[in-house]
Amino acid sequence: MVARRLAGGIGALAVGISAAAIGGEAPHGETAITCTNVSSGANWQIKIDYDKGTVDSNPARISDAEISWHDPSDGGNYRLDRKSEKLTVVIASSTGGYSLFHRCKL
Repeated sequence: MVARRLAGGIGALAVGISAAAIGGEAPHGETAITCTNVSSGANWQIKIDYDKGTVDSNPARISDAEISWHDPSDGGNYRLDRKSEKLTVVIASSTGGYSLFHRCKL
């Protein structure tokens, strides 16, 4: 009985270790990312703080698939697709608003 539990525990540990090695760990700390406007070629940086869940000090939703946030200084709603590295910015206005498209090096 004890041997079975021990063997089961070792098996589960091995699976957990291999899954962590394959999937990697979630990012921690702060990182600065350079983004480029697709149309103009202009570069700018965003600072993501994974521990605080913020982008440029604005509260953000951070998942494996995307990072999204709202910046009240320009009214923009930002969505960064982590796989494609595409950043879409939607700015609402009384005339309908507009969208901007960027690429970010993750």
